[in-house]
Amino acid sequence: QVHLAESGGGLVQDGDSLRLSCEASGVTFDSYALGWSRQAPGKQREYIGTINWRGEPAHYAHSVKGRFTISRDSAKSTVYLQMDSLKPEDTAVYFCGVGRRAFYFPTQVSEFGSWGQGTEVTISS
Repeated sequence: QVHLAESGGGLVQDGDSLRLSCEASGVTFDSYALGWSRQAPGKQREYIGTINWRGEPAHYAHSVKGRFTISRDSAKSTVYLQMDSLKPEDTAVYFCGVGRRAFYFPTQVSEFGSWGQGTEVTISS
């Protein structure tokens, strides 16, 4: 059974940086794409980006491109979301997800197979 555990959320100020981590288990890590999404209060889940099983440069949503970077570490079965130049509108619960099958590259929320429980990020102005 796939299990995804996010960590690293918290309260930061406008313009700060934050790195989220997500440890994956129950999946052959090097065969699956991993990604991130977020959900702000009262809004729908928003896709952030995906990194493929080889760790090649990721695909990003327009809203975060140039500010957020996704990476992965196979030795730790962990995917990261580095967030720079944070803005109050980035306040949300952030979720990591895994592709619905091996060697499949999801580029929207519905194309992921499983999601973690999320970690809350708040940016104060």
